[in-house]
Amino acid sequence: MEGRPLEDAELVDRASRGDVSAYEELVRRHQRVAIRVAFLSGGSAAEAEDAAQEAFVKAFRALPRFRSGAAFRPWLLAIVANEARNRRRAAGRRDRLAARFAAVGGEDRPHGDAAPSPEEAVLAGEDRDALLRAVSAMRPEDRLVIAYRYFLELPEAETAAALGWPRGTVKSRLSRALGRLRDALGSVETSDVEGAEHG
Repeated sequence: MEGRPLEDAELVDRASRGDVSAYEELVRRHQRVAIRVAFLSGGSAAEAEDAAQEAFVKAFRALPRFRSGAAFRPWLLAIVANEARNRRRAAGRRDRLAARFAAVGGEDRPHGDAAPSPEEAVLAGEDRDALLRAVSAMRPEDRLVIAYRYFLELPEAETAAALGWPRGTVKSRLSRALGRLRDALGSVETSDVEGAEHG
């Protein structure tokens, strides 16, 4: 691929006709954001890379169904988020089964040191960690809309496309999610998020 860099649409067209190198270029372009979305959607750093890789495989197989003229990145990120959520649900089922098994066995396992509360993190000067923990503890739809808009810095239109929501829904859910985040953090400064909101 010499000359000017190809647009995503051109690469998608080539990849859908069997050009593997075109799809490899799409993977290179979007791999970092895909892994970040997988982490934000699934909540597991250990699973994020695997989820993103599996999503790229699924997206490649689904290229014949990709709507011509649509933006590739939001379509891909929706597949990534879905794969990460499915893995999270599967892991949750495994964890519940393991907990039931341990309870049946009568073992009283210690939980280890509990993670510090958001308040303790703030007192320790770890505002960013407190913010990330608070976001991670939010409902999935709240966590994703905040993460897509501010952590990944996706434009509103791409956020809407990736989540499969109308733009108006993104605006209203984002507003409510930010309110819940402020309530959860209490005294923690949310200036980073609020600054991005007005940026």
